[in-house]
Amino acid sequence: MTTPEDETSALRVLIYSHDTFGLGHLRRSRAIAHAIVAGCPGARAVIVSGSPVADRYAFVRGVRTVRLPPVNKLADGSYVSGGQTSLTDTVAERKAALLRTAETFRPHVMIVDKEPAGFHGEMLPLLERESARGTKLVLGLRDVLDEAERLAPEWERKGAVEAMDRFYDEIWVYGLDRIHEPLSGLPLPPEVADRIGGRLTYTGYLRRGLPQARAGRREPSIATGPFLLATPGGGGDGAGLIDWVIAAYEADPALPLPCLVAFGPFLDAGLRAGFDARIAALPGRIAAITFDSEIEFLMCKAAGVVAMGGYNTFCEILSFDRPAILVPRTEPRREQAIRALAAERLGLVRVLMEEDGRAPARMAAALRALPSQPEPSRVVVPGLLDGLDTVVDRVRALAPCRDAVPIRACS
Repeated sequence: MTTPEDETSALRVLIYSHDTFGLGHLRRSRAIAHAIVAGCPGARAVIVSGSPVADRYAFVRGVRTVRLPPVNKLADGSYVSGGQTSLTDTVAERKAALLRTAETFRPHVMIVDKEPAGFHGEMLPLLERESARGTKLVLGLRDVLDEAERLAPEWERKGAVEAMDRFYDEIWVYGLDRIHEPLSGLPLPPEVADRIGGRLTYTGYLRRGLPQARAGRREPSIATGPFLLATPGGGGDGAGLIDWVIAAYEADPALPLPCLVAFGPFLDAGLRAGFDARIAALPGRIAAITFDSEIEFLMCKAAGVVAMGGYNTFCEILSFDRPAILVPRTEPRREQAIRALAAERLGLVRVLMEEDGRAPARMAAALRALPSQPEPSRVVVPGLLDGLDTVVDRVRALAPCRDAVPIRACS
């Protein structure tokens, strides 16, 4: 049966984002999709995502989302279904949804985010079919996955290296090798390492711009003057950062700038209630919001940023040139710590490791110094924010596409 997608030669890109936890995969996929449709006139992109908050984001014309049945990640790293069915049945439903979407959309290029075989291998049937059809298959990796000692057994269990070697035409790393090489240290056979190395491109980080503001956008009154922004991303594992920032304001009433805390949509409700009570006792000095799908505007305005060091927030800090303190998590992955410490060595950010002590005075001293901390742009790193331009260039090389259009930056 002929579908509307078959009747046009316009570029079609399918992006898979498994999204079992947090906001990172969805936001990265959204930035890439927006860049492709902006840079390739007539192009369309579909993001297939398991994120439960995908509908809270705005997408530009030419980009749409397809929601996969959700799965939830538990504290011990295991997964359960987000619905009423078993995990096995949920994965089967997700596989079927992926196959249906691709059958209708007929992509020219398919970009898979982070997981070479997909969640619990759910992408393997689709990779098999699209490879046979001649669809160009791309694996997109963030700059840091984890320490090699942790990553190697995980990828062996998932068959990730086999899938990466067998199916993918190109592998894009959304970062720079001088900060980290995500596949280094993996025990790859020499012939596999050579094949994978020949497909590998370090794109640079994904520059972020200001979105089109939604009608009636309102911001907290604390953001009308100079302020600091504290953001743990999705918030599901950000309680430690929030607690430390609040404790600094409780301990030091002379901190010069107020702080806006963005809790994140996945912060535990009980923890949030406790934080709200403490913030209420510090009127005019700290305010909080749950979530802002256009947090770029707040990032642009802030005199400094305190964050955990997830990939998307790091890209925003670089893009909007904000002085930043990173407090990276170290479990269940050391991804954030690896990124943060490498960035600190380059002089891009300052890092506070919780393992060195969580004394409120230590955070207060860092907050006091934050507005006068050098901006990341003081350090010249060639290609640092070339990621989206490189992605558009590579898409143009893989499938029909016209000239790229620059990404709108923070003013």
